[in-house]
Amino acid sequence: MQKVILTMSMSVDGYIAGPNISQETPMGEGGMRLHDWLFNSKDERDAQAIAEHVASCGAVIVGGFTYEIAIEGAWASSSPFNMPAFVVTHRIPKRRVDGFVYVIDGQEDALHQAKEIAGEKNVWVMGGARAGQALISASLIDEVHIQLISVLLGGGTRLFEQSGKGHIELERLKTVETETATHLYFRVLKDK
Repeated sequence: MQKVILTMSMSVDGYIAGPNISQETPMGEGGMRLHDWLFNSKDERDAQAIAEHVASCGAVIVGGFTYEIAIEGAWASSSPFNMPAFVVTHRIPKRRVDGFVYVIDGQEDALHQAKEIAGEKNVWVMGGARAGQALISASLIDEVHIQLISVLLGGGTRLFEQSGKGHIELERLKTVETETATHLYFRVLKDK
């Protein structure tokens, strides 16, 4: 059964990016530390976590701000995804990049399009606290996967600051601990 999965790397104090995000520092000051598990880990369980996730997904949703910051810098003007990526944005960029679909009608429309393209596979929500927060608030996220990193960033962008939904129950599915991350997998318990 298809699921919508919010996946983010996060500091112990709840930040998914450090302060002062720019094209030169797309993860903000100190924020690249959150992705050591992805780019620098020698633990096979870290590689397995991302490989299994990517293999299970057929589309990805990216926030417009994340796209604007990363496309010219970290993503080197091309899509880093092996699946269609839906960018939630307020305006279609002048320079379009293959592999991205630009959606101006909000997160829910992006999710609808992503679900259609993904077919039986899951939809991955990443790279943008606002996109994740909006979908959580609308009760459209089925699972939350957090790669908890043993660092306190002390500032930046918090993942759950504006979820706007109040109390949300999560059921822990599994935990995988490595040298660089604690991978936490939760199911979102929906209102009955």
